[in-house]
Amino acid sequence: MAMIARKCPEVRVTVVDINVERIAQWQSGSLPIYEPGLKEVVDECLNRNLFFSTDVDRAIAEADMIFVSVNTPTKTFGQGAGRAADLQYWEKTARQILANSTTDKIVVEKSTLPVRTAAAMQRILDSGPGTVKFEVLSNPEFLAEGTAIADLQNPDRVLIGGHATEAGRRAVAALVDLYAHWVPRERILTTNVWSAELSKLAANAFLAQRVSSINALSALCEATEADVGEVARAIGMDSRIGPRFLNASVGFGGSCFKKDILNLVYLCESYGLAESAAYWQQVVSMNDWQQDRFVRNMVGRMFNTVSGKRVALFGFAFKKDTGDTRESPAIRVARQLVEERAQVVVTDPKALKNAASDLRDLGDRVIFEPDPYAAAAGAHAIALMTEWDCYAALDYRRIYAGMMKPAFVFDGRNRLDHQALYEIGFNVCGIGKTPLSDL
Repeated sequence: MAMIARKCPEVRVTVVDINVERIAQWQSGSLPIYEPGLKEVVDECLNRNLFFSTDVDRAIAEADMIFVSVNTPTKTFGQGAGRAADLQYWEKTARQILANSTTDKIVVEKSTLPVRTAAAMQRILDSGPGTVKFEVLSNPEFLAEGTAIADLQNPDRVLIGGHATEAGRRAVAALVDLYAHWVPRERILTTNVWSAELSKLAANAFLAQRVSSINALSALCEATEADVGEVARAIGMDSRIGPRFLNASVGFGGSCFKKDILNLVYLCESYGLAESAAYWQQVVSMNDWQQDRFVRNMVGRMFNTVSGKRVALFGFAFKKDTGDTRESPAIRVARQLVEERAQVVVTDPKALKNAASDLRDLGDRVIFEPDPYAAAAGAHAIALMTEWDCYAALDYRRIYAGMMKPAFVFDGRNRLDHQALYEIGFNVCGIGKTPLSDL
């Protein structure tokens, strides 16, 4: 919405939320989330044509176009628990739009939703007295955290799904005109609503599949003394495959990949497509296995026990340049290390507050330390969990001097100079690489 406000200065954009504290932060310019470049965009537009409010009903009444961006987490109860999308917030929003609309509206799905959810929204909106007309579009978002501003300014594509009716075509054209302020027309794709809804799930599933595929190969590389980086480079130079999302790691995280794949699994099962469901389920299962394998390798290398040992986790966000920890591999790794009775120390430049919330039930078995040097002091091992650039630039001779010996580095992102660390004295274990160790 901030980018739309920036690129379309004649359009008034109002962002509403029921969280009073969060809206106050946006209004003050003290952003409640970290995303490189976002503050500059918000500051440019704030109180010019970008406004933040808790008056949801009034904003609905005044709007011509409404973007529905509410949370759609995985259900934790009832039918489809653990896989299906929880649509309670989405339905409440649909009913609130109906209750407060006195003029025709274009309603745009931005949340990631199951296929044919737009039909349910249309039924709810059409259940009123009939004097107000609604047209529902699907406009899934493909930006990535950490590069969201660049992704919005220069998107690979903008996808808009609408109905093949006169009213539907007019609604699609209105949204196309909005994006056309800065996105070339050839990058704005229009489809039917169902294709747009499914394309978001499919895109995330394909990206996650690539991560799980290279991670599956990383285990084989370790067993055969192949180097997963060299394998990834070789296959990535094939123009049919390409190099992106072929970096072996401790696993993927974030708010979308796991949730969307499990949603896709549930949809396949709902339509009786058991084989398709099993195929996509394996992408998630492989990701969980990779994280478990990382911890097993740590314990095994450290003489089959980490009990009473201090282990520093460098990074807790699911990726660099964000404070988001949702489904971060660091959560599962930290919990398993605590189960093994290790003393876990977490450091991260942007995600410590969220990390403390994620692990609050573990009490004093986890320490949260903003300074990576302090986090590593007295530690038996360091585990790189997030590929923050700052961790590659640390003085590892200083860190080594303050650690217990033998000192271990477990590089869960393959971002450190393993040979240089080994020459300092570390025992170094990466993902899909032969360990460098004298033990």
